[in-house]
Amino acid sequence: MPTATPLRRTAVVVAALALALTGCSAQAADDAPDADTASGAAFEPVTIEHALGEAVIEQQPERIVTLGQGSTETAIALGTTPVGMEEYPWGSDETGYMPWIHEAVTEAGGELPQQFTGATELDVESILELDPDLILAPWSGVTQEQYDLLSEIAPTVAYPEQPWTITWQQQIETIGAAMGRPEEAAQLIADIDDQLANAARDEYAGVTFSFIYNTGPGTLGVFFPTEQRVAMVSALGLTVDPVVETFEETEGTDSALIGLENADQLADSDLVFTFYSDPANREEVEAQPLYAAIPAVANGAVVAPQEQPFVTGSSMINPLTVPWALERYVPMIDEAVANAGQ
Repeated sequence: MPTATPLRRTAVVVAALALALTGCSAQAADDAPDADTASGAAFEPVTIEHALGEAVIEQQPERIVTLGQGSTETAIALGTTPVGMEEYPWGSDETGYMPWIHEAVTEAGGELPQQFTGATELDVESILELDPDLILAPWSGVTQEQYDLLSEIAPTVAYPEQPWTITWQQQIETIGAAMGRPEEAAQLIADIDDQLANAARDEYAGVTFSFIYNTGPGTLGVFFPTEQRVAMVSALGLTVDPVVETFEETEGTDSALIGLENADQLADSDLVFTFYSDPANREEVEAQPLYAAIPAVANGAVVAPQEQPFVTGSSMINPLTVPWALERYVPMIDEAVANAGQ
């Protein structure tokens, strides 16, 4: 996932934002609810430090906005459907939402979050209109400039160190703390661990894999073990090829761009997990001799979901994606393991 570049805003927009914030601040002071957590305990103010500053959350959040990935799902699982979320068209289905989010909210009879443009074109005005009391972006690429604007609207929780780098457990713990529901968050983590453990297969023991990606012809990247899509596969019992640890991290990511010329370094990976941006990308990448010569690719021991929602759902670990992805993922892995002769 690319790291967002600074948001460019005109002086007129900045002035309008400042004026609107004055009104929102006054309203918040007068009308802020005295809410309790889902567990019945009174909300205790919390301060969350992160790479871009700190979020001081003094009252129970009721109107949450989410940026990046995974925060919407976790907030829903903790009992609060966000009023707004960053859109993710590439991973959405015909409903315009990622299917697990649409299913969870509509089945509960709730109102779907309003979607807004994110990344480099972050629509701060739409966020402002949603009048949030908490903005969650622990797994995102929000920039310092964007954060400075957002934190004037509501307490904003960014990533702990680098954009797009946080473990799935830490993401759930962070959101649980921000929402005043740390115990419920801990239970969500335990439930996910149980689901992954129950899906693990004995026959996966000793089977190595690399999770790779491309940014176009001639490129080759490898995700590190801490990246969420790799962590999901590892939890099922497969082993990350040790060669991955020898690559140098690309700054601001949980991965390394090693170049197609180094494809032979993946020779000991029994399986390859990957994805493609579209069918044309897949065709041109698989046509490259160096890529086709990777043993796992040559053996057909490749796990490469084609549907964009599936690619997205298998790329992150949270309370909604795990059950949705596993039932689709495991049969594909079984086929790849068979092709690898394991």
